[in-house]
Amino acid sequence: MKLGDVLILSLALALIIIGIHQALTVGITGSYAIFMMAVGLLFWFQLRKNSNPVDSKPDSRPETKKKKR
Repeated sequence: MKLGDVLILSLALALIIIGIHQALTVGITGSYAIFMMAVGLLFWFQLRKNSNPVDSKPDSRPETKKKKR
């Protein structure tokens, strides 16, 4: 996980905690924007994670069929 991914995920978690606090003190209407920013960051994190697939095979050559004799 890269530094940018860690920062996005940490910020999303912080916004969720702040949103819960605001929902308990002000109400859900006052914390709606904070929750939406957190959801947006979580979507952005998923997009970044899925756009950079990690190659599980060390050899990236395509497999060839073996000839029968």
